[in-house]
Amino acid sequence: MAMKFEKRGEGLYFLDVLGYVCPHPQIYAKKGLEKIAKGDILEIIFDNPSSAESITAMCDASNGVNNIIEKKKDGSTFTFRIKKN
Repeated sequence: MAMKFEKRGEGLYFLDVLGYVCPHPQIYAKKGLEKIAKGDILEIIFDNPSSAESITAMCDASNGVNNIIEKKKDGSTFTFRIKKN
């Protein structure tokens, strides 16, 4: 189990925090969003249900800076796409 942050294309970044429990997915998501530029997208994959709530709350509290543009759930795995504005 190792956190993985990588660039997947022009303006698209990927963060894998599968296996991590709260608050780590949210912390890594925040750090990932700090590293990317305005207009870029961070796709984060995680499997801790409470992290879905905390990441959503973090984005809601950003006053429109970080917007979740897509949420998917496949079994126990969540995938969020967050755009930095």
